[in-house]
Amino acid sequence: MMKTKLILLAILFSVSTLTSLYGQTRTQTIRGKIVDKDSKMPLVGATVVLLETNPPIGTISNTDGEFRLTDVPVRRQGIKISYVGYNEKVLNNLMIVSAKELVLNIELEEKILEVDEVVIKAMSRKDQAINQMASISARSFTIEETERFAGSLGDPARLVANYAGVMYAGDSRNDIVIRGNSPMGLLWRLDGVEIPNPNHFAALGTTGGSISMVNNNLLTNSDFFTGAFPAEYSNATAGVFDLRLRSGNNETREYTGQIGLNGFELGAEGPFSKNFKGSYLIHYRYSTYAFMDVLGIQTEAGSSIPFYQDLSFKIDLPGIKIGRITLFGIGGLSSITLNDSEKDSTEFSFGLAGTDTDFGSDMGIAGLSHLYYLNEKTRIKTNLSLQGTRVYTLIDSIDKDDHDHIYPFYRSHHSEVKYSITSQLKTKFNVRNTLNTGIIFDWYNVNFVDSILDSDIHKFETFTSTDGNLNLFRAYADWQYKVSEKLILYNGLNFQYAPFNGSIALEPRIGLKWKFAERQSTSFGFGMHSQLQPHTVYFYQSELPSGSYLKNNLDLDFSRSLHLVMGYDNLIRENFRLKVETYYQYLYGIPITHSTDFDGSEMFSMINAGDYFAVPSVDSLVNEGTGRNYGVELTLEKFLNKGYYFLITTSLFDSKYKAMDDVMRNSSFNGNHVLNILGGREFNIGKNNLLTLDLKTVWAGGK
Repeated sequence: MMKTKLILLAILFSVSTLTSLYGQTRTQTIRGKIVDKDSKMPLVGATVVLLETNPPIGTISNTDGEFRLTDVPVRRQGIKISYVGYNEKVLNNLMIVSAKELVLNIELEEKILEVDEVVIKAMSRKDQAINQMASISARSFTIEETERFAGSLGDPARLVANYAGVMYAGDSRNDIVIRGNSPMGLLWRLDGVEIPNPNHFAALGTTGGSISMVNNNLLTNSDFFTGAFPAEYSNATAGVFDLRLRSGNNETREYTGQIGLNGFELGAEGPFSKNFKGSYLIHYRYSTYAFMDVLGIQTEAGSSIPFYQDLSFKIDLPGIKIGRITLFGIGGLSSITLNDSEKDSTEFSFGLAGTDTDFGSDMGIAGLSHLYYLNEKTRIKTNLSLQGTRVYTLIDSIDKDDHDHIYPFYRSHHSEVKYSITSQLKTKFNVRNTLNTGIIFDWYNVNFVDSILDSDIHKFETFTSTDGNLNLFRAYADWQYKVSEKLILYNGLNFQYAPFNGSIALEPRIGLKWKFAERQSTSFGFGMHSQLQPHTVYFYQSELPSGSYLKNNLDLDFSRSLHLVMGYDNLIRENFRLKVETYYQYLYGIPITHSTDFDGSEMFSMINAGDYFAVPSVDSLVNEGTGRNYGVELTLEKFLNKGYYFLITTSLFDSKYKAMDDVMRNSSFNGNHVLNILGGREFNIGKNNLLTLDLKTVWAGGK
């Protein structure tokens, strides 16, 4: 047992190693590409300078916008990028490691006016989104933070729980509550493609799980939205995760080996050939507990071993005549058996007492992307994707008097295949006007079957039994107009149509950002947002006296919400900022029931669903429920500089709902208050090593 605990302790400390074909060095290369932020066209002749060097070390970008800085000492570094007619950009705290080149994709924003007496410097700020159509309630996050922030466990969902307005739904899963909304209101995207729940042990229709399937080693800087998001994002009422996969190193082959709480991992990346800029990137991960079980090492999980594995990849083929082609994907398998019949009487039961349970959850997506520049200011990007999910649950009851007598109690098998095509046209008319338009078409083939034993009549009652199709069509337009360097207007419109039941939604989005001082700004955002119900909900059925079944949820409309947000942002110093946001959300068209719960205390509303291992099985729903969320959020943040950082966020909010009886009640996610305090310190050990200590504490209400 002592050996087991020592091994687990070592794994929890997540020792990682990186190696390359060229071995370990004390210097490394920083390279990348510099492009226009709006059009994504390369900028030729941009200047890149390594900070704090004497004499200065620098270079300029070539005809493809590419640059290279060699012999950069291994430690945290900073670079400054400048180009005539564009705002200067500074990137600080870049982690340079000996075994891996740092490859950057840098976007510069064009100035509206050229004024000799004024120099405008655009710092690289994580509190601002990568998507330039976002006016408020958005920020980018770095992959380094998922590794560095205490409690993040390399999981983006656990990372963002540190941000204002966000809290966990529970400790055992990574479902997140955004401003009192159900976790089901979250949208996941990967490289411009909407994806199903990317978590192991996840239920169909939910957005969280026990362990993330997203491998942070493959991600680059990504966006997270908590409200009033641009028209590009739809079929969501709470927030958006917009994840981006990085491309593999297209010059040097590199290999990764990592051992951590999330699993044993191997990865490889590199170029296809020396004369071609294409690259590949692939990573595989296997459950730590399962691997230890194979070795015969006992753990605290006992016989309830969580088995899971996942694979992520990206193939990038730039510089070909027909445009840039990328092929990417992510997939995972997970299962667990919780058998009370095989447990010792003193062993803890992880599942339902008195039952044997088998649960499995699989997910996979593959996407093909084509990017083509029609001219220097217009580009079109088209994505084709194939996605599949499968979830099964088998529960057997154990006779309390005879443990050898086991009989079936519940059976469930849900699967869904999605075919999707998206196309986006982005045009930068001039320095003031940028238009982003697109269409999305999704076609689903669904197969849902579940049933439960009615012990009174010794017959299985079928909740769901269907094999059919669903589809959803969307179109959107986002327009950004820069009135001046200090004032930016955002306008958007999204259209959604669900042909399978005729539901329609037309959603305007409006935003404004006013930089009234060099380091201070105020923002405003308003938007209408709509979302389909989890697909299983449409096919729940009621048994009629005749013995036949009726699917009476098929006509359910979108759930809808109105977002109104105002904010103030003050970059007090170069690495220290204060941010305040206040918001009001009105939710309507929420599915509810006409009848009370079994205890008569309250009535069902879909507002309260989404934080468990299944979506509630409820029929006879109507879109007559309402709800409202409002609150204020405060962020005080010192970005990593001089070896330390801290992040303090607090949220005061209220979340209520009304069901059929028109009584205002607390929603399941009404925590009222959340306080996060996070901080860290880096210690240099010699010239090439760092020791990092990070601490976090949370005080939250509700569950």
